[in-house]
Amino acid sequence: MIGILGGYQTDYARNWTKEGGDITAMTAEVVAGTLAAAGVGPEDIEVIHVGNAFGQLFTGQGHLGAMPATVEPALAGIPASRHEAACASGGIALLAAMADLEAGRYDVALVLGVELERSVSGGQAADHMGAAAWVGRDAQGATYVWPWSFSQLADEYDRRYGLDDAHLRAIGEINLINARRNPNAQTRAWTLTPESFAADDVANPVVEGRLRRHDCSQVTDGAAGVVLVSERAGRHPGSYIQGWGHRTVGLGLDAKLDQRETLIMPHVAQTIRDAFDRAGIEGVFEVDAIETHDCFTPTQYMAIDHFGITAPGRSWEAVESGIIARDGRLPMNPSGGLIGVGHPVGASGVRMVLDAHRQVTGTAGEYQVDGTQRVATLNIGGSTATTVSFVVGV
Repeated sequence: MIGILGGYQTDYARNWTKEGGDITAMTAEVVAGTLAAAGVGPEDIEVIHVGNAFGQLFTGQGHLGAMPATVEPALAGIPASRHEAACASGGIALLAAMADLEAGRYDVALVLGVELERSVSGGQAADHMGAAAWVGRDAQGATYVWPWSFSQLADEYDRRYGLDDAHLRAIGEINLINARRNPNAQTRAWTLTPESFAADDVANPVVEGRLRRHDCSQVTDGAAGVVLVSERAGRHPGSYIQGWGHRTVGLGLDAKLDQRETLIMPHVAQTIRDAFDRAGIEGVFEVDAIETHDCFTPTQYMAIDHFGITAPGRSWEAVESGIIARDGRLPMNPSGGLIGVGHPVGASGVRMVLDAHRQVTGTAGEYQVDGTQRVATLNIGGSTATTVSFVVGV
């Protein structure tokens, strides 16, 4: 199995542009922090993989595989590459690093996810992120592509099974409350009231379709990194990637929603099942927590039944029963998730695995879930076109 030595996350509440920083400064911090946390030096790194979705659009800077060696000259000469798969870019960077280690090419890999998004207005940021949809075909006429798209997912749940929007708002509330414990969460200091999680057009205004402000993740600047090692490296990792899954389908949203299987996105469930099979576990209650992709509340609503926590279409039961609360039987997003922590797109897949590592090594601080031995993750790109899942354990 591939081991995780340690990792680092920047403070997602920071606005690097306002500070006078840029993606170069962000990469410098995450490289230095990751190496220090893993207890290795640049001379120990044999290969580098960088997840980034929208570098050119937000910053004008491409060729980000070369950025680690730019900010840390001791990494010069180390093979490095950048990976783009929309919001699953970090997950793909991790898989590529694992493949390198498993193939025997290298034994120590530095994996980074970096994204600087607050360099432009919120409206322009939304437009840039629309590049991950099927451009010119999906979300025609929508003001905001991704809230519109995942509102469509919620509508499909409603058509098939019925859906009370109060359950979506409850998911947002759980994640934002969890984020208060996380010292790197973008929303940790937000002032929220009961109206923030209600159908209140002032405290929680409609963004697109049936989704309101606190159904949505944030425009975020941030980076996360981990160091992965093979068994040949002779190191002593704190955790291991016990299983993984990766599936890709077409870009179009309508084709996915037109499927008439019991689960709305069966390929997502298959990705999770692949990770579980490789980890040698039968079902979801053999993990102790989940870090899932909640770019919008319907995404986490989908994750609940696709992980198998409830029967298809009955994700609301997990919300009402408290199973997924931080103190529940199977906490989801104890970190705060994308809604609470923030969603620097290319970094989210790496950050989830880092938080899984922290949970199973007992180093998650105030958001630690006691007794955690195994954590599953789910990282999606676009309208679930790319789906990556990991199981991290000790």
